[in-house]
Amino acid sequence: MMQRLFVMVFVFLTLSYIAVGQNKNQKVFTSDIDNFWSAYDSCRTTTDSLQQLHYIQTLYIDKGTEGLKAFMKVRDYSAERWVSLIRQLPRFWNSIRPNTLAAKSKAKEIESSIQKLKKLYPELKEAKMYFTIGGLRSGGTTTDDMVLIGAEIATGDPSTDVSEFSSKWLEGVFKNQKTNNIVSLNIHEYVHTQQKGEPENLLGQSLKEGACDFITELVMGKPLQNNYIVYGREHRNELKEQFKLDMFTSASGNWLYNGSNAKVMADLGYFMGYDICKSYYTHSNDKKQAIKSIIELNYADTAAVESFLAKSKYYTEPINKQELVQRFKAKQPFVVRLEPFSNGDTLVDAKIKELKIVFSIPMSKQGYSINLSERGREYAPMAGVGGFSEDGTCFTLILDMKPDHEYEFIITDKSFKSTEGYPLRPYEVKFKTK
Repeated sequence: MMQRLFVMVFVFLTLSYIAVGQNKNQKVFTSDIDNFWSAYDSCRTTTDSLQQLHYIQTLYIDKGTEGLKAFMKVRDYSAERWVSLIRQLPRFWNSIRPNTLAAKSKAKEIESSIQKLKKLYPELKEAKMYFTIGGLRSGGTTTDDMVLIGAEIATGDPSTDVSEFSSKWLEGVFKNQKTNNIVSLNIHEYVHTQQKGEPENLLGQSLKEGACDFITELVMGKPLQNNYIVYGREHRNELKEQFKLDMFTSASGNWLYNGSNAKVMADLGYFMGYDICKSYYTHSNDKKQAIKSIIELNYADTAAVESFLAKSKYYTEPINKQELVQRFKAKQPFVVRLEPFSNGDTLVDAKIKELKIVFSIPMSKQGYSINLSERGREYAPMAGVGGFSEDGTCFTLILDMKPDHEYEFIITDKSFKSTEGYPLRPYEVKFKTK
C-alpha cells in the first residue's frame, strides 16, 4: 500500500513538473479565444445588460491571460465595451467565430517559426504571443515582451460580415486578408518586440514595418503574398518616385494605416520598407550581419535611418533631402484666410456664430483635426462643426464667444488633407473679441 502510494505521488509530482516546464516554455497562448466564446454564448441567453456584464467579467476577463490584461490596458477595453459590441453586431460575431477558432490550430506552426527566427537571429529576445478577442480597435500590437493579437480583426477575411458597421475601415482591412496569413502576421509582430526607437518620419516608419515583413519572408522561406506586396512588386518604379517625395516628411496618410481611405491599395509604405530592407540584404556580403542590422536599427535616430537607406542602394541616384522636402512643401495645402474676420483681429464681434476657414486648394472631406492651444478649452471658441463646402475649399466652425475675450486654437495636419492626400500646413488661429 505504501509502495503504491509512493508511486502515485511520484507520478503526480513528475506530471506536475512536466506541466510546469511546458508552461514555462510556452510561447503562444490561445485560451482567451475559448473563454470569450464561452462568455459570448452566455451573453446571448439574456437581454439583461447587467447579467451580460457579469458574464464577460467572470467568464472572460477574470479568466484572462496576462496578455488579455495588457491588451485591455493599451487599447482601453472594458466589459462595457464588449457587451455593447456583442449587442450591436450579432452578424459580425457569428461570421468571425469560425476564423478565430481556426487560429488556435496554428499555435504549433507559430512556435516552429519562432525557432526558425532564432536561427536567423540568435540574439532574439524572448516574447510571448497572446491570441485574444479584442474590442475592434486593433488586430495586433506589442507591449514590452508580449505580442497581443486581436483575433476578431486579425482573422477577418473578405467573407466576414461587416454589414452592421457604419465605417468602411474593417471592410478595407478584411478585403486584403487571408486566414492562412496568421502565421506570418504573428512573426511580423514578434519582430516588432525586438525593435527600438520611434520613427520621426515616413521613411523610418515604413522601414520599421517593412523590416518585419522582410524578416518574416526569410523565416517563411518563400515570397510573401500580402496584397500590398504583390501590388508593390508590379508598380515598383512609380512607387519609388512617389515615396521619394514624401519619405523625409511625417506625411504617412497615403502610405500607412489607410485601409479605410486608400485610393488604390492600402499600406504601401509597408512594401516600400520591405523593398528597401530586401535591397539592403541583397547588397550585403554578410547576410547574418545584415539581418542583425535590419532588426537592430534605431528608428529614433534619423541619421542612422538615412544611412541605412543609402547603404541599401535602393535609389541609384544621389538623394537631395532639402530639395525633396521643398518639393513636398510646395504640394501642401495652406489656409488662405479666415472669414468674416482676419487672424489676429482684436475687435471681433462676439455675436458672430460661424467662422469659415478658406484653403488654397480643395481638401478631402474625410476628416478634420483641430487642437486646443496650450491655454486650454477656456480659450477655444468652437461650439460645433458646420463641415466642408461642396467644393472642399472651405470648412466652417460653429462659434460661441464672449465679449472682451481672447481665443486661440490650432488647425492641424493630422486629418486636414488635400484631395491628393497632402497634409495641411498647420495654422495657429488667434483673435480677441471687442
